[in-house]
Amino acid sequence: MIRKSQNYNRLRVDPGHPLAQSLEQDGHAFRPGALSKEIIQALRAEVSEVFDRYPPDRRKNCLDAERGAMFRYEMFNRSALCQDILAHREILEAVEPVLGDDCHVIACTAWRNPPGSAHAPYGQEWHVDGGPHVVRPEGVPWPDAIPYPVFVVTAHVYLDPCRIEDGPTAVLPGSHRSGRLPPHERRLDLDLTYEGRAGLAHVAEPGDVGFFVSDSWHRRLPPQEEGRGRFFLQVIYGRREIAQRLLPSDAHHPANAAAVSRAMTARERQLIGIHEQGFYDA
Repeated sequence: MIRKSQNYNRLRVDPGHPLAQSLEQDGHAFRPGALSKEIIQALRAEVSEVFDRYPPDRRKNCLDAERGAMFRYEMFNRSALCQDILAHREILEAVEPVLGDDCHVIACTAWRNPPGSAHAPYGQEWHVDGGPHVVRPEGVPWPDAIPYPVFVVTAHVYLDPCRIEDGPTAVLPGSHRSGRLPPHERRLDLDLTYEGRAGLAHVAEPGDVGFFVSDSWHRRLPPQEEGRGRFFLQVIYGRREIAQRLLPSDAHHPANAAAVSRAMTARERQLIGIHEQGFYDA
C-alpha cells in the first residue's frame, strides 16, 4: 500500500481497506451493493442518453459499425453523473491505497454488449490490459515480502445484472504477480489456472462494482444465446505517473503544429507524445 507525501510515494502504515488488500494480494476485488438503486437508475438513464445522443467513436478496435455501437468513450466529459461516480468513496477507498491518493482516471468508457452470443461466441481471450509492469520469465516468483506494484486498476460499475449466461468478466487470482502474459496456446481455455487457482467470474447485480489490476489475466466468459448482454461503466484509474487516455494521442497531445510537422517517422511522433492507439484508448 502506498500514500503520497510531498509528491513522493511512501509506504502506508495502515493496511488499507480490505478491497485494497484484495487488489494487492489477488489482483481483483468485488464490492456488492456499492451504489444505491437510486444512483444506478439515474446513472443508467444518463449513460443510455449518451448512447442515443453521440455516434460511435472511431477508435482502432471500433472501425466496424457493429463493434463501435457497443462503446462510448470519455464518459465523464459527456455525463455529469459519470463524473460524480469517479469520486465515489465506495470506489476510491479500494483504489487509492494501491495507486496513491493522487491517482487519476486514465479512461472512462461505457460498454453495452448486445444480447445473445453471435457478437462474441467465444467471449474474449485471456489477456492483460497493460504491462506486465515487472516482466519476468516463468519460474522466477515474486518475493512475498515485497507487495507487487500496482499501476492501473479497472472498476466496472454494473448498470444491469450480469449473469453467467451474459458472459461476465472472469479473473485469475494472483496472476497479476506473474510478470507474464497468459499462455497464447491456452488463450480461450476456460479451465486455465494460475498456481492452482481457477478463474473467478464477476457475476453482478446493478450497483455492484468489480475491480481488477491491469496485469491480471482476465477475459469475458462466452455469452450464451439466452444471455441478455452487458451494460456497465468502465472506469480505469492509474497512478499519477500514468498518462491519461481519454482521447487518442493524435487528437490530444502537447506538441504544437511546428513540432508535429518536424516529426517524420512513427518513432519521432512517439517521442513527442503521439502514439498509436492501444489498451485503454482503443
